[in-house]
Amino acid sequence: MQRRRPRLDLGMYVRAVPLLLRHPSVFAMPLLAAAADLLLTQLSYLFTDPLGGAGAGLFGLLVQLVYLWAFGVTIIQANNIWRRQRGTFDEAWEEGRRKFGGIALAAIGFQFVVWAASYIGSFVGGALGLALGAVAAFFLIYTIPSAAIGGLPGTLAISGSIRGVRAEPIGSIVLAIVFFAIWYVAVPLALPYALVHLSPTIWSLVTAAARALALAYLAFPFAKQYDDIAFTGYW
Repeated sequence: MQRRRPRLDLGMYVRAVPLLLRHPSVFAMPLLAAAADLLLTQLSYLFTDPLGGAGAGLFGLLVQLVYLWAFGVTIIQANNIWRRQRGTFDEAWEEGRRKFGGIALAAIGFQFVVWAASYIGSFVGGALGLALGAVAAFFLIYTIPSAAIGGLPGTLAISGSIRGVRAEPIGSIVLAIVFFAIWYVAVPLALPYALVHLSPTIWSLVTAAARALALAYLAFPFAKQYDDIAFTGYW
């Protein structure tokens, strides 16, 4: 039997908006992650400033791991909504708790591989380090969905992501572009211009809310894209 090739679905990026608005509980985990980000950032200043910034990278790593794990739980809920199930936060939380170890290992593996690629490339030049890190992140784009939806822990989630990119390269490129445009351009670059006259405290709170909104929205295309690829039997 010939395996069905996954279909490129660009409409999901539009359909995700009303789904998100009809299920506001999807914001729960992203908001918790954003709150943890604010707390860990303040703790980083408290503990690392007297040391000249030494150890700040560790706090940054913890923040990224918190966001990735929260993203995994949010992807579970988004996937349930796409499949026209109840899509409640409680269901997603319970499933996320059962898969906590797998999602956490996948998040650590993702961070390590991207860091290692960037570090190796930096020996040749800074630009090459950034390029290798970006390539690694691209091929690992389905790592968290593989753990959260597919139940693949650690290195299996990484290999599952690579298979997913190979199965649908065009869709993966579009997903990577959308993620980059929202997470690395719209939130950190465009938002500060709108907040320039606000106090630092309000600026931090609004930025955290924007990150939570971005993470909640991105869970929908990530869940749909992975689900379409993984359950066509193409890989």
